[in-house]
Amino acid sequence: MSCSPLMTPPRPSRRRARALVRRRRRRAALLGALALAAAAIAVAVASSGHGRQRVRTTAQSAHGRRAPHAPARHLSPVGLPLAKPAFALSGLGAFGQDPLQLEFHKPPRAGLLFDMSNGRVLWQRDPLARLRIASLTKMMTALLVVRASPPGERVLVTKQAVNAAGSKVGVLPKGRVVRLESMLYGLLLPSGNDAAVALAQHVAGSVSRFVERMNREAAHLGLGCTRFSSPSGFIDRHNFSCARDLAVLAHVDLQQPRVARVARSRSAVLPFPIKGGRLFLYNNNPMLIYRYPGATGLKTGYTVASGRCLVATAERHGVKLGAVLLDSPEPGIQARELLDRAFELVYGQAPVSERPFPPHA
Repeated sequence: MSCSPLMTPPRPSRRRARALVRRRRRRAALLGALALAAAAIAVAVASSGHGRQRVRTTAQSAHGRRAPHAPARHLSPVGLPLAKPAFALSGLGAFGQDPLQLEFHKPPRAGLLFDMSNGRVLWQRDPLARLRIASLTKMMTALLVVRASPPGERVLVTKQAVNAAGSKVGVLPKGRVVRLESMLYGLLLPSGNDAAVALAQHVAGSVSRFVERMNREAAHLGLGCTRFSSPSGFIDRHNFSCARDLAVLAHVDLQQPRVARVARSRSAVLPFPIKGGRLFLYNNNPMLIYRYPGATGLKTGYTVASGRCLVATAERHGVKLGAVLLDSPEPGIQARELLDRAFELVYGQAPVSERPFPPHA
């Protein structure tokens, strides 16, 4: 029966009232359960998202897209896996504990003095700074050449070799062949860029393939600072190293008897296919030019970008030392002072009579 708006509606019975209360309670309980379920799902989704983010971060690290504080991978500057250094240096970074404390009025940008027998660092200045190295590059070129080819092989003098820029042997006859050992002397004594190109082409077939070998060998030797872009070092772009790496390379170089013999030569007279039949070469290493007592090598370097560089080695009474100087105003004079003080103050040897170096040597 319908009710008029002016009539009071009839009250529900007690049974109907109790049923209504039960329905309301069930509805409230169902809504509460749904709310709890929704909250649980939200928490689960959030946790899953964080988990995926952690996995994604780990995967990114494995592929080189590392989180800011993830440890760096042990790769060379060209992305090759780095081996353990071929010669261990002890004391790197412990500047205040160097056995030899010496400050130059105009210091090199970087440098290192070390014992070539046991790797003990005697003096250091920014030994891990990556800098241009100019013709110190030829230390690696010489190493690869003597490992790959015997001294009697014949090296073709190509047009690319003859046209090489910078310092040269200068009389290489295009289209002729030259004994490989003569080219090695031309590489290390006058620092011939033409000899570097000819040797690279002979060993690897092309300059680019030889440079690939240089970078592979750098990674194999554990040279973590080093990248090569040419066999000569004349081009500075993408061609760099650090004092630590060059110390390791110097040690490895002088373990090769052929490199050691050439590097300690003040001059050489070699049979050569030119007018007169002989080639006269002179070492541009100031330690050999000015007859530093016990000098055994090793290599000089210079470009405008690199400044004057020198790896100097010497031996006295069984003590073998090496000095690396990068961008030095006086590499010969500074190397002499480092070596003299180490022989006398660190190893207790008596001073040796020696002729003075001229200024800026």
